[in-house]
Amino acid sequence: MERRYAKWIATLLLVAAASIAAAHPDSRCTCRNRDGMKYELGEIACIRVGGASYLARCEMELNVTTWRKLRDGCPTA
Repeated sequence: MERRYAKWIATLLLVAAASIAAAHPDSRCTCRNRDGMKYELGEIACIRVGGASYLARCEMELNVTTWRKLRDGCPTA
């Protein structure tokens, strides 16, 4: 009987740990474009650096926000 409760509690703790790990990142974490605009994690922006432009997504890497390049060039309307 005790063994059953121990397994149940261990499973509950694993599920709780997994849900904490998968929780939405802190909304205070943002990326900034060169023009000073803030972007939340997951947002996509056109980045222009040194005459080149590319599409990038604001992401978290090792507890630091960064721009992850998605493709060269930016869409034009």
